[in-house]
Amino acid sequence: MSMPQAGQSSGMRVLGWGTWVFLGLVALALFFVFSAAPFFTVEQGEAGVVLRFGKVTKIAPPGLNFKLPVIDRVTRMSTRTEKRIYDKVLSYSRDVQEASIRLSVNYRVPFDKIDEIYSTYGTEYPERTIDPIVPDRLKKVFGQYQAQQVVTDRVRLGQQIEEAIKTSMPDGIIIESVQFENIDFSANYVRAIEAAAQAEAQTRQARNELEREKVEAEKRIVQAQAQAQQTRERAQAEADAIRLRGNAEAGAIAAKAKAFLDNPGYASLVAVERWNGVLPQTMLPGSALPFIPVPQGDTSSPTQQQRPAAAAPR
Repeated sequence: MSMPQAGQSSGMRVLGWGTWVFLGLVALALFFVFSAAPFFTVEQGEAGVVLRFGKVTKIAPPGLNFKLPVIDRVTRMSTRTEKRIYDKVLSYSRDVQEASIRLSVNYRVPFDKIDEIYSTYGTEYPERTIDPIVPDRLKKVFGQYQAQQVVTDRVRLGQQIEEAIKTSMPDGIIIESVQFENIDFSANYVRAIEAAAQAEAQTRQARNELEREKVEAEKRIVQAQAQAQQTRERAQAEADAIRLRGNAEAGAIAAKAKAFLDNPGYASLVAVERWNGVLPQTMLPGSALPFIPVPQGDTSSPTQQQRPAAAAPR
């Protein structure tokens, strides 16, 4: 009885090992199946590149998608707007002034271009396309400007750099915007710019002072001309008045002279009008009293002239 029991125990041990192996294989198969599930999800703003033995079979949109287990695998790519920053890009202006530039680029790949971009450049397309192009176009356009123009015409410079980058990008990569974040020139150039700006300010101030003095001089000239004109007008008016008074006096004198000639008694009338009624206090011998006519020839008094002659003696 002991012998059959030993054989039976040996058979149970053999069956136990086979069972464990089978169960292990089943578990491995289940793990493999569940790890390679046929369903997968793609987030919004992404695209799923479905590869079958390394070849692109389709581009999965956001949401729940299907793939063949084990055979297919999925690589995700962003369709959102992404940003790359290029810091301390050394460039030289046309007058050989060194500048350190910080530039940012916003870009994206549309959903319908994912297949083309992945097939051509892979998931590392920014490093293969955008990174080489941006510094190169930046330096080329920046080198066309004088350093002073970079400061005064920064907007136009940024627009030209953006246009150069956009036109150089491969089809399927969209550059939405390029922004200058900072431009640092060398310390020597900054000092030179400050000195030039100060000199320009002084020149502008001197020019303004010169213009102000010129305006003041013109103002004084205008005032002097106005005063001279006023003086001339006053002199002319005075001359005209004197001439009119002279003409009037001459006319009056001529009228008086004519009156003297036409009327001999007019002189006596004028003398009487001008006499103040006072007789002279001192008279010379033989002089006549004013306005009293003295007869000529007979000097006897009127009494003597009227006295009758005496009778002759008999």
